[in-house]
Amino acid sequence: TGAISSLQRQMEIQESKLRRIRSEKEMLQKQLREQEAQLQAVSDKFCSLTEEQKQEEMMVMMEEENRNLQQVVLEQEAQLAEQNKLISELQETIGQLRAEVVTTRLHLLEQKQAQKEIQSQAEALQHKELQTRVALERISTKFERYRSKIIQATFSVEGIHDPQGELTDEQLLEAMQKIFNERTEFQHMLRNKGSR
Repeated sequence: TGAISSLQRQMEIQESKLRRIRSEKEMLQKQLREQEAQLQAVSDKFCSLTEEQKQEEMMVMMEEENRNLQQVVLEQEAQLAEQNKLISELQETIGQLRAEVVTTRLHLLEQKQAQKEIQSQAEALQHKELQTRVALERISTKFERYRSKIIQATFSVEGIHDPQGELTDEQLLEAMQKIFNERTEFQHMLRNKGSR
């Protein structure tokens, strides 16, 4: 009887230990589940944060590219305006020189006594006209080179169709403006998507 009682006490002690261990196990499992949930939440937040950072970096890159493209357009527009101004001035100079040549030739007919002197003036004017023409051709060539670069840069952008036939300056500027508008709209879409 004493041995049985001793064994029963030991068994009760062991059962009590088992219950305590099971309780501790359940508590540890609960804590583990809570920690896993917290870890998953942190992981989800980190993944979301990483995606937001990628989206932010993409928007920064696109804004920088858009600023660079706008700067190129402003520079090209300024160069176009300068070239147009120079061409107008040179054409006006040529018109004035031609008028002077005509006037000089009329004076040659009217003043035979000063024929050699007036002839020399006419030759000088013709030489000046030739120089002006050369300068005009050089500037026109440079202008066409700038224009070709602008066309090449504009129509190399993805989504822009190649031009059909020869382009006017207005059509070219419209094509470039279309690129800006599309990029700006895309950036707005990205911002709106990021905020949602």
